[in-house]
Amino acid sequence: GGVCIAQSLKIPREPRAGEFDKIIRRLLETSNARAVIMFANEDDIRRVLAAAKRNNQTGHFLWVGSDSWGSKISPVIGQERVAEGAITILPKRASVEAFDRYFRSRSLSNNRRNVWFAEFWEENFSCRLGMHGKRAGNLKKCTGLEKVGRDSSYEQEGKVQFVMDAVYAMAHALHRMHRQLCYGYPGLCPRMASVDGKELLSHIRAVNFNGSAGTPVVFNENGDAPGRYDIFQYQITNRSTAEYKVIGSWTNQLHLKVENMRWKSGDPSLPPSVCSVPCRTGERKKVVKGVPCCWHCERCEGYHYQASEFSCELCPYEMRPDSNRTGCVPIPIIKLEWHSPWAVVPVFISMLGIIATSCVIVTFVRYNDTPIVRASGREMSYVLLTGIFLCYAITFLMIATPDVGVCSFRRIFLGLGMCFSYAALLTKTNRIHRIFEQGKKSVTAPRFISPASQLVITFSLISVQLLGVFLWFVVDPPHTVVDYGEQRTQDPAAARGVLKCDISDLSLICSLGYSILLMVTCTVYAIKTRGVPETFNEAKPIGFTMYTTCIIWLAFIPIFFGTSQSAERMYIQTTTLTVSLSLSASVSLGMLYVPKVYVILFHPEQNVPKRKRSFKAIVTAATMSGKLSQKGGDRPNGEVKTELCESMETNSE
Repeated sequence: GGVCIAQSLKIPREPRAGEFDKIIRRLLETSNARAVIMFANEDDIRRVLAAAKRNNQTGHFLWVGSDSWGSKISPVIGQERVAEGAITILPKRASVEAFDRYFRSRSLSNNRRNVWFAEFWEENFSCRLGMHGKRAGNLKKCTGLEKVGRDSSYEQEGKVQFVMDAVYAMAHALHRMHRQLCYGYPGLCPRMASVDGKELLSHIRAVNFNGSAGTPVVFNENGDAPGRYDIFQYQITNRSTAEYKVIGSWTNQLHLKVENMRWKSGDPSLPPSVCSVPCRTGERKKVVKGVPCCWHCERCEGYHYQASEFSCELCPYEMRPDSNRTGCVPIPIIKLEWHSPWAVVPVFISMLGIIATSCVIVTFVRYNDTPIVRASGREMSYVLLTGIFLCYAITFLMIATPDVGVCSFRRIFLGLGMCFSYAALLTKTNRIHRIFEQGKKSVTAPRFISPASQLVITFSLISVQLLGVFLWFVVDPPHTVVDYGEQRTQDPAAARGVLKCDISDLSLICSLGYSILLMVTCTVYAIKTRGVPETFNEAKPIGFTMYTTCIIWLAFIPIFFGTSQSAERMYIQTTTLTVSLSLSASVSLGMLYVPKVYVILFHPEQNVPKRKRSFKAIVTAATMSGKLSQKGGDRPNGEVKTELCESMETNSE
């Protein structure tokens, strides 16, 4: 009937002290199951209600009593508030008038066959029958003329109808059996004398007659008579008087007048009674073993959603639970936005660098034939400035929205700017080193020091980087990916997918690795040529540039890899990489070209040619200058240095 039993408790036959309090505490373990159906005698019913009152549970339980409770006063007297709203049943009964006429006519003289009638007589009329009466005390003596219903109160016992019908059912069954087995034989025939009880039971179940109350007496296949019950509710009226009110009946089906039902304090609303309340959205039921209507609600945690009433399942990797956890929705995809502070700072630095580099290039082109520009090695300067420009420009590619084109250009230009810069600087430092090493041995100029040779060497070094990038394109064509693991937080609401180029940290280091190798090699040559006169082909500025650049990239590595587990990894690593590239480009630009541009623009009187000498004279002067410097000589040698720079440039050309 849709009723689920949360608990089934037994009242002991001989309950100990505190047993009923223990029963109440057990019932409170399933506090939402408030309806308590009691099959107990009236004494136990009274003690259960008393225990509920002692435990301050007045109004909590909704009592449903069997016919042993019925409409009796004894179970509820003194604890009306606890029993308020209790629903009880009684078999539907009818008063048999013939029995009343018969019983009222009974007296001591005409009812001697009933051995208990004398005891009833004394009890009913509060008198004593002679010396041998059952009742003791100073009661009056019974006259025998008392009349039932006249000299005492009389009310027909409610079960009279059923007793009469039971007797008639047995009589009808015996009559039916006699007719079937004895075939009109008067009295008990031999066949019926040894009848089996099961055979008699079959005849009892087959009876069908109108009973004493005019209702049919029949039995179903289980041997049960049709249920006919009156349904009562124990109500406390506005006058604070408690009484049983008929609220319905059962005759083959339920007839209930819900509008007549009253609960605590006259509340007409139907109180709930369930073992477990329905789980909220996004929670699964964990059913208590053996009790299908009792469960614990467990929320689907993390990236799980409620797949069914009883299970949670994990969302696909690229999805997360929705707000109700009843399904999955795609994880939002993010990228580094131009307006983000992580992008604004690198872009600002890069734009300043591009403007400064463009100014230097324009100045060098405008004053292309002046001594300072020529002494700087014009061709190599333009290569180096191109590399510096690319180092600044890569910032825009790193922040741009990833697609196949952007990812392709990132692969090409990420290491190319550094490769241009350090290939040119390496070629310069190597040239200086070879010139002075050769000058110590002979007066013959070393090979491959002309501008054309320097360009060939530089672009040969650059071609290695381009070849590596080309192989990378062949092995793993560029494409975009959405990384859901980088920002897959414990809270799914904060999870994001990061749109990025498919460039791993290892691939990034490999792309920059060759340029870093050139940088380290250039630094080694810068150390070797540290004793060269300071203005000769920018040996010392190149050295300072490389030392500073090494420091920048040594700081870059722990920052870049130390944040690999951070939720802000994409922002920190991109910003760190672009700022490191811009800073290394700024160091080269500031130390190598800003002083020259300053002289060209603001001190043109210093931008004049010096007299030229042969390679032998130049190397000799430079060597002597170095020796004198070591001896602490105070002879000015600025003129020799300048001539050396200009003459080397001229000889190279």
